[in-house]
Amino acid sequence: MTQRANFLNEVGMLNHTPRSGFAFLGTGKQSVAEHIFRALHIAFILARMSDEPIEETRLLHLVMFHDLPEARTGDHNYVNRKYVIEDLDRVLADGARHWPHGAEIVAAIREFEEGNTPEARLAKDADQLELLLMLKQQADLGNPHAHDWIAPLLARLKTEAGKRLADEILTTRWDEWWFDNKDDPHWVEGKKRPC
Repeated sequence: MTQRANFLNEVGMLNHTPRSGFAFLGTGKQSVAEHIFRALHIAFILARMSDEPIEETRLLHLVMFHDLPEARTGDHNYVNRKYVIEDLDRVLADGARHWPHGAEIVAAIREFEEGNTPEARLAKDADQLELLLMLKQQADLGNPHAHDWIAPLLARLKTEAGKRLADEILTTRWDEWWFDNKDDPHWVEGKKRPC
């Protein structure tokens, strides 16, 4: 039972592990857990947009576990990765012994890293599209550097579904979902609607 509790506490550390790239962007912040949470929703959408058959549960497992090693290593952005070597093999060997169902979790992380299956390609696109959503938000809020990050991100997308969703993200204001009807009296009066 301790193994399960320890694992869940380790997963909880992702709530406190910051995504390090935002220091270079200059605005925004996010924990690794927040990133994974929205990436799971993106994967859910991508599974339905995909032109090839997808094992959705497997896809969601790949996304759910892909950044779990960062509870032990921290998040290393693209600049860090030029200089810092993460010992992923050691993390996964330790994880296989210490995590409940460790072999299954390690297999999911390795499949994600290798990127050879349709599910892994969609999972990698979900990972990138989550960052694209953050960059679009920061661009819409006035960060002039956010656009510079978008072209290399788009080049990393591997699936047609991911590319289509990226186009949709880029043509949609980040706050359109809640502020699209500015003529609604609610925005003027600010009253609750009757139930």
